[in-house]
Amino acid sequence: MDFQHWLHEAVNQLRDSDSPRRDAEILLEYVTGKGRTYIMAFGETPLTDVQQQQLADLLQRRKQGEPIAYLTGLREFWSLPLFVSPATLIPRPDTECLVEQALARLPVKTCRILDLGTGTGAIALALACERPDCEVTAVDRMPDAVALAIRNAEHLAIRNVRILQSCWFSALSGQQFDMIVSNPPYIDAQDPHLSEGDVRFEPRSALVADENGMADLTHIIDNARQMLTPGGFLLLEHGWQ
Repeated sequence: MDFQHWLHEAVNQLRDSDSPRRDAEILLEYVTGKGRTYIMAFGETPLTDVQQQQLADLLQRRKQGEPIAYLTGLREFWSLPLFVSPATLIPRPDTECLVEQALARLPVKTCRILDLGTGTGAIALALACERPDCEVTAVDRMPDAVALAIRNAEHLAIRNVRILQSCWFSALSGQQFDMIVSNPPYIDAQDPHLSEGDVRFEPRSALVADENGMADLTHIIDNARQMLTPGGFLLLEHGWQ
């Protein structure tokens, strides 16, 4: 079987996906190591038996709803290629709005930024990349998330970020920052959307908070003032409710 025939069959099998064509292309790019342009130009290129088996396995997992990012272990955020894993939330394009708002409010001078609940490190690394003059601290309470964020920082050679294990502010006593950003868990445990789409496979600890989804937001807001320098900013992603 060649590239174009596999794509045709895969798109048919993924017809229930929101983006069957792109899903199939990403899987084919991942397994073959070829870019989209090459695949389109040389569609008659044959797949090896090993590649066909790998693609069959990945296609089956995708049909069961497993996110593409977990299948490939990669997701782009702010044009940065990030490693992802089932231990962390998958970075979403919507969260790039938080990065945009943060950059618009950062002072021109060198400053200190804190990212709470960093996960893959997406927000912290985007800010550190855009503002290499600033010192970015990123924390997460989960060891696997901390390890993944460090891996991403090292892979991208971003050196103005330090990544620590901490439950919110617990390991940051006595420190202050010019800006605090966070995309904390803010979904109620009874929200029916938790049984739909990609979130079914993502860690509940990164999605769900007590008190109807407000517990972590409330904790951050209540404690942020003492961690901010005078005139500092607190920027949060939260639900529409």
